[in-house]
Amino acid sequence: MMTKVGFLPEETSSFVGRRAELARLDTALTTRRMTTLIGPGGVGKTRLAVRAARAAADRYPDGAWWADLSPLYDDALLLPTVSDAVGLADHTLRMPVEALCEWLSDKRLLLVLDSAEHLRAPCSHLLAELLTTSPGLTVLVTSRQPLATRGEHVVRIQPLPVDGAPDALQLFEDRLRAGDPHAGLDAPGDRAAAADICRRLEGIPLAIELAAAGIGRHTVAQLATRIGTRFDAPVDAEDLTASRLDLLADDSLWPRRHRTLRTTIGWSHELCTPLERLLWARLTLLRTDFDEEVAREVCTGGPLTPDEVDRALQGLVAQSVVQWDGTRYRMLDTLREYGRMWLTELGEERAAADRHAACFLGLARRAHDGWTGPDQVSWYHRVADAHLDLCAALDHLLAHDVAGAQEMAGRVGFFWACCGHLSEARGYAQRALESGPVEGTHRTRLQWVLGVAALLQGDFATAEKYGALCTAIALHDRDDEGMLGATYLSGLTQLMNGEPAAALEAAERVLRMTETAPSDGGSAEQRATAASEAGGGTVPVESAHRLRCRLVTVFALTALGRLTESGRAAAALRRACERGGEHWTRSYADYQLALIALLQGRPEASATHARAMLAGKHRLRDSFGIALGLDILAAAIAAQGAGAQAARVYGTGHAYWRMVGHPQRGTPELGAVRETCELQARAAVGDEAYQRAFERGQADNAEVGLAAALQSELQL
Repeated sequence: MMTKVGFLPEETSSFVGRRAELARLDTALTTRRMTTLIGPGGVGKTRLAVRAARAAADRYPDGAWWADLSPLYDDALLLPTVSDAVGLADHTLRMPVEALCEWLSDKRLLLVLDSAEHLRAPCSHLLAELLTTSPGLTVLVTSRQPLATRGEHVVRIQPLPVDGAPDALQLFEDRLRAGDPHAGLDAPGDRAAAADICRRLEGIPLAIELAAAGIGRHTVAQLATRIGTRFDAPVDAEDLTASRLDLLADDSLWPRRHRTLRTTIGWSHELCTPLERLLWARLTLLRTDFDEEVAREVCTGGPLTPDEVDRALQGLVAQSVVQWDGTRYRMLDTLREYGRMWLTELGEERAAADRHAACFLGLARRAHDGWTGPDQVSWYHRVADAHLDLCAALDHLLAHDVAGAQEMAGRVGFFWACCGHLSEARGYAQRALESGPVEGTHRTRLQWVLGVAALLQGDFATAEKYGALCTAIALHDRDDEGMLGATYLSGLTQLMNGEPAAALEAAERVLRMTETAPSDGGSAEQRATAASEAGGGTVPVESAHRLRCRLVTVFALTALGRLTESGRAAAALRRACERGGEHWTRSYADYQLALIALLQGRPEASATHARAMLAGKHRLRDSFGIALGLDILAAAIAAQGAGAQAARVYGTGHAYWRMVGHPQRGTPELGAVRETCELQARAAVGDEAYQRAFERGQADNAEVGLAAALQSELQL
């Protein structure tokens, strides 16, 4: 859910009590720069942090932002996760921590790190650097233990009161009605029995929610009796159920309550059917939210058929072991830890990890195949949202199935490069190449990913090296798609280095070499356009590499000043993309149409094309593309005399350039366009008004600034 600025998780169930704790947290967030909310698992730290952050969000001009650390299986993904959380998609070769510190240095925002206990040392080290370099940063952390960071203010959270206050009983009743709107505590003795349950569970919210979920199989009175019997029994030190959660909290800090939660989860586990318990264990391999399709792929095997997975999943939802928000499923980290221990006891860890890796290798394959097609945006988002699971799968494959890792890193690399995960794209591609022999298309694809990532990071020498290497291998293998991809990489590198003629010559040559249709009617692009306009049958969808290679010709023609040819080529390329439902290349065709129109003295048409480009890049969450598009839109608006509006759009563009970590980038001809934009805007409104509008654009939240830029009415 978007707050005014920032992102905080949606609250999907009622919030009960905690007035005193919220007041303490509000004071802490006002007076302290770092607050750690500590307490045992299941006590409600996350819910309290969400509520406190939402209440405080308006005090932070740059917003309140949330990073869930519970899915991170080691500290390698800590920096990328925090960077993602605050909107940084760094495209540079800097150290990630340096980029994050620079990004936050002048911001006033609230950063919430949820579930940091398993990464205490790396979190402490990172926050020490961020708080030193970012004076406007306030941090709220949830953890089972303090992080021991200098300046840390610790707030301990206790369970809900059970004597003299209605909160625990209210939570029990709310969760009871959430499971069954007709349920209640109306039968004689129910309210007293429910109060006894809450006392037995010592007010621990997760324990109460799990107990309320058991009402479907028992009456309230029966449940109170069963829980009483369970909790009155002596604890057997050898009992696996009693010991399985020993790692959930420090037993010296919360001995009784830890045992209460441990026993409640064990009791909930016993209420599950054998297949529900097996599914609970297998689901713990998933690091991010998931749907039924993923659950079936990861968990099917042995007695769990796909249909049994579906039934068992609904059983776990009914018992509050798995949460359902209407579109996706997720498991609380406390319950995930229990399931992982159970998975270990079953001896299924390796088999489950193999299924998980196979599932996400399959996702990478389908996404790669679906790149040029009507579901491109959907695949783009699925890959972005599954980032942590894809990394976990790749790490497993690198250790156990090198060929699978090499295929996966190549197939997912371009997605990662486009959505700002350049370090991961480059790092995994390099590790895959170094992990063992690789031949054919997988080798070419890995080297291509390395080159594209290097290019986007501004490392042109490395990009040129891999472009030449991919070309040589594709020629040797007689791989047309490899040749098209290599030419795109080499051509874009040449364009960035100010060599459009060389880029055009190579791209046109390879496009001719790889044509599959007879060459008696002009180029393939001309024939496709003619057939489409004449209604002459189905025109085949071109491959992603071919579309990108055609894009190089458009960029090169524009750079060479051959604007009429470039405009025709860009329009034909856009139509080809539309036929296949391709958005990424199409948005760059729109960008070129905007630049061409601007250079031809048609600023109104330029602004229309620029806004189409920005809409496409926004759908793909491509911050680099948005930054380019905003610069062109600002120039088009300035050319129409709306100086203040152009300055604000230009300022928003600078904010996006900061987001990707680069000064304004692009092909050399853009330098003159940007210079003219600023001169025209300043001339229209004067230096002082220009500067005010520019600074407003820079200060705007990125989404707010982009929304303002997309408005088509001129403000003269």
